[in-house]
Order: sequence, then C-alpha cells, then structure tokens
Amino acid sequence: MGFGRRQVMGAPPPGLLDGLTVISLAQQYPGPYCTMLLADLGADVVLVERPNGGDPARGIGGMSPFFASLNRNKRSVALDLSAEEGKLVLWDLLEKADVLVEGFRPGVMERLGFGAASVRARFRSLVYVSISGYGQDGPDRLVAGHDLSYAGRAGVLAASVEAGSTEEHLPLAIADLSSGTFAAFAIVAGVTHRHGTGEGAYIDLSMTEGLVSWMGITLEPHLNSAEADLLRTGREPAYGIYRCGDGKLLSLSIAFEDHFWQRLCDTFDLGQWRALGSPERRQKAGALRELIASRLESDTRDRWIAALTAADVPCGAVSSLAEVTEDAQFRARGMFQEGPGESGGSRWHVGFPFLIEGSRPPIRLPAPQLGEHTHDVLGRLGYDAGRLAALQAAGVIN
Repeated sequence: MGFGRRQVMGAPPPGLLDGLTVISLAQQYPGPYCTMLLADLGADVVLVERPNGGDPARGIGGMSPFFASLNRNKRSVALDLSAEEGKLVLWDLLEKADVLVEGFRPGVMERLGFGAASVRARFRSLVYVSISGYGQDGPDRLVAGHDLSYAGRAGVLAASVEAGSTEEHLPLAIADLSSGTFAAFAIVAGVTHRHGTGEGAYIDLSMTEGLVSWMGITLEPHLNSAEADLLRTGREPAYGIYRCGDGKLLSLSIAFEDHFWQRLCDTFDLGQWRALGSPERRQKAGALRELIASRLESDTRDRWIAALTAADVPCGAVSSLAEVTEDAQFRARGMFQEGPGESGGSRWHVGFPFLIEGSRPPIRLPAPQLGEHTHDVLGRLGYDAGRLAALQAAGVIN
C-alpha cells in the first residue's frame, strides 16, 4: 500500500518530550493510548508488565493488532510485583522517572505498596496519574465497567433514553480515548508545573467525568433550568446521514447556520424553503428530511459531494474503513506512516494526530515483545549481569 507522504524540507520534527521518562503500569486502552502520545513526542516510555502474559491486550501469541497499534515507540520490562525483589526493582525505576501512569481499580496500587501517598513521599517531583472508571473516591469508585457503561452514565446516550431505544451507536471507545488524551494533557501540565516549583502532582482521572466534561454544553442548560433545544443539532433536518443514488452514504452537517441552509436549498432547487430559520426548520424536520433524502437519491455520492462542496455546504462521505485508508486528504498530509514492524520489516501505522513544524513525529520502534527491554533498562540502572541472572532465576524478571 503506497501512501503519499507529506514532503517537508529541513530537519525531522523535534521530540518535544525528549528526556521525559514515563513508567507505565496501565493496561488495555486508556493508559496505552496516553503513553503512545507521549512516546511519539519523544518520551521514554517503559511498560512494566507481568512476566506471565503481560498486558491482557497482548492476546494470544503476545502481539495482537490491538496491542501493536497502541504501543509503538515504547520499551517493555517484565517484572513480578508480587515478589519483594520485584517491588525493589520498581522503586529503582521510579527513582529515575518523571511520570508514573497506572490504570488499576482504586486500592490496587496501595495493596502493592505503590499508592500515590507512598510514592510521592519518596519522590516529590514525580507526576503520578491514576486512570479509573469513576475516580479514586465516591460511592461507585469500585464499580466495574467498560466504555459503554461510562458513556451511558455520562449522558452520552441520553438520546436513547428519549427514544426508548436499546440500539448502541458508539463505534469509538470514547471513554477510553478521551481519558487517555486527558491523561497526556494532565501529564504535560504536571511536568510544566514541576519546572516552576520542583513539585510533581497527583492526577486522579475519572474516565466517566471526562465524558461529563465533553457533555458540558448539553448538561449546563439542565443544571441551570435553561432551554437546551438550540444545542441539539440532531433535530436540524440537514444534520444527519443520507443515502445517495448509488447506495453510498453522505453526511450533511448544517448545525444551525441559515447561510449554509440557503446554499443547500439553492443546490437542491428547494427555493420555497430557503427563508426558513433554524427554529422553523426543526419544526418541519420530518418533511424536510424527506425532501433532502429524495434529492440525494437522484444522483451518486461523488457528484453530490462535488456539487455541495462547490456551494460551500458542509458535507462529507461516510467512509468505510478501506475508504479512510485511501483518503486523498489523509494521504496528502502523511497521516499513515510506514515504520518498523514487530517481527522485522515494516508496517503501516496511523500517525500522530498533529503536525509539529510541518511534520509528524517519526515511528522509531514497533510495539515491544513482552520483557524485550528488561535487561537493557535495568542494566542502565546499574544492575550487573550477576544480579540480572539472579532475578531471572527467581522468576522476578524474564
């Protein structure tokens, strides 16, 4: 697959987080996404994994596509934290670290002997981040959950409540991804604070509260007994997904702007509806949706996108996964990058989500095999061959 890569003159993008050392005990999705963002920017991210199996996201065989997609540019140390020797090794790792990320249920790190109070008592400059479903305190701190439950609890699925629908419309793990992004932001904020004060920070990050934050413009009217309808773009007839004449799907995204609606009416020859403002359009949404659907069914998606784009109407293809990977816009900007593969050779990666000085950070390392860097990382801490051999014989490291 030969993707076009953005050609940029000059040096490769700088590693904005070069010199930052991150120890990650977080598994599955939020923590790994967070630390991938940091690693892409140059941070040295060391995964601390169980010798027997490692991160459950590795799956059977030790390198699932899910794990490989989230763990590039990182190193792996396999360490048994149930053994006292393993705990001593982790303390040594933390002594040289700037950041610790963990994603266990509240109380697990305390039972291991590495709760925030204990760790920060020894290392005041450390930025310590805990990612959990509902936060470290509160009545539901220990309640089990996954992404869908957090989204439901945060009000993201409130439209399903109103419609009485049990159909789930969340193609993305939004609680996982938003909390991973928030965690990366919190880490950069914590490190910035430390530069000025010498003090680290403890970050208690609730995955559900991140989504509640995202729901702010919808929730605040309810908090203040205000009218919220104007924020509900889903009731606008030209905000939705439609099928074109060739069977392909197209999105229209006129949220409330009258000028976009007028251009749509001009393109669709719906002049009699051109003067309707947003409140009137929402009142007549059913009939207007039928008119829009009828027009779009009269031609192919590509032709409609060309016509609507020329008229400056917000629209776009509803793409299949294959269409996303071939999208000319993403290819022109180098969103898909070729980098090292887990078994030698190369593989394609979804690139870092923004450009720095005109380029994306490079993919330096593939996702690590379990414990691939144990001896190298500990050797740099001063562990000699004899001590490494003794730890390995005791099953503390791999």
